[in-house]
Amino acid sequence: MKVTTPHMGTIDMLLEDLFARTGVDYFPAPPTTRRTVELGARYAPEAACLPLKVTLGNLMEGLEAGADATLMLGGVGPCRFGYYADLQRRVLQRLGYEFEPVILEPPAYGWISFLRTLRKLAPGCGWRAMLEAYRTTYRKALAIDRLEAAVLRVRCREAEHRATDRARLRGLELLRAAVTPAEIDAAEAEAVALVEAVPVREDADVLRVSLLGEFYMVLEPFANLELERFLGSRDVLVERGTCLTDWIGPGKKKHLDGRTPEEIAAAAAPYLEHTVGGEGRVTIGRTVLAKRDGFDGIVQVMPFTCMPDTIAKSILPNVSAREDIPVLTLVIDEQSGEAGVHTRLEAFVDLLRSRRARAAAGVGRGSDEAVLEPPTAHGRRAAGAAR
Repeated sequence: MKVTTPHMGTIDMLLEDLFARTGVDYFPAPPTTRRTVELGARYAPEAACLPLKVTLGNLMEGLEAGADATLMLGGVGPCRFGYYADLQRRVLQRLGYEFEPVILEPPAYGWISFLRTLRKLAPGCGWRAMLEAYRTTYRKALAIDRLEAAVLRVRCREAEHRATDRARLRGLELLRAAVTPAEIDAAEAEAVALVEAVPVREDADVLRVSLLGEFYMVLEPFANLELERFLGSRDVLVERGTCLTDWIGPGKKKHLDGRTPEEIAAAAAPYLEHTVGGEGRVTIGRTVLAKRDGFDGIVQVMPFTCMPDTIAKSILPNVSAREDIPVLTLVIDEQSGEAGVHTRLEAFVDLLRSRRARAAAGVGRGSDEAVLEPPTAHGRRAAGAAR
C-alpha cells in the first residue's frame, strides 16, 4: 500500500518518520502549487473552505503520482473538518480514482482507534512496536515545534534577510536524519543553536503578535500566504497559538507553552461560555491571555466560510475593545492575493507601532479617541458655544 497525505506545515516530515519506523510505504504528494489549489477548487463543493480544497488537490496529485491509498486527518466537534475526509473520498471516487481511504483521528480522542488505524496501514507492526514508534516520532514533533518557536524569536531580529530561514532548513535536516531518542535530543540542541547563532540587530524595536485562528491556516504557510515570514521581516515576533503537537499529542494540554484547555476556556468564558468547534473558543481565550502576557496585537487567520472562527470573529471586536488589544482578522480563500493580505498586515503593524509610540509618550487611550474620533453633534455644538 503506497500512502499519500495532504501537506500541512512540517507534518510530512513526521509522517515520513513514523511510517519508516512501522514499515509503511509513504508516498508524499508533490509540493502544493497554484495547480493544487485550482484542482481542489474545481472539484470541491463551492462553499467548502480553503483547507478542504487544498488538501483535496494534494490527494489528487498524490494519487496521480502513483499512490494507491490516502490518509486524511479526522476531526471532532461541530467543525465541518470532521467529515471532509469522507467528502473527499466521494469526490475522488466519482472522478474515477481507485484507492484505499484511511481516516486518522486525533490520539487524544481515542488511543485505541488511533493505533488501530495505524495498524491498518502497517499490519506487520506489533502493538508495542507501534506505540514505541509513535512515542519516538512525537518526541521529534516536540523538537520541531521548539525549533519553529526559536525561528520565530530570531527571524524578527535577523541582521541578514532570510538567514534564519536558511538555519531553519539546516536544522530540519538534522532532525530528519535523527532516529533514536538520544539522536533527536542532540539534533534539536544543534538545530536550535544554529538558529540562535544567526546574527541579529540588538536595537530592533520588536512587536509581539499572537497568531490565532483555524488550525490548518495557522500551520500551512502556502495557505496563509507566508504571513509569519512577512511579519518577521517587519520586526514582528509572531507566537503561534496553535502548534502541530496540539493535535498529535497524547493529551489535550497545549504542549509548547503548557496552557491547559481549562485555562483557555476560563479566559474565554466572559465572552464565550461553550465550545463552538475548531479553534473558535481557543481564539477568544488566547486573545484574553495574550493581553495579560503583554502582546501588542492579535492576527486571526481563517478560511472563508469557517463556522467556528466566524463565531470567534463576530465576538472579537467586543474582546478587543474591553481588553484593549488590537485584532486583525484575515479571511482567506483561493481568490485571495498575497499583495492584498500583506498590505493589510503592513497597515496593522503601523497601527501597533503608533500605539506603542503613544504609550511611550504617555498619551492614553482616552487621548487617542479625542484625536482620532470625529466630533459628535453634541461636541460640535459645545465647541460652537465656546467660540
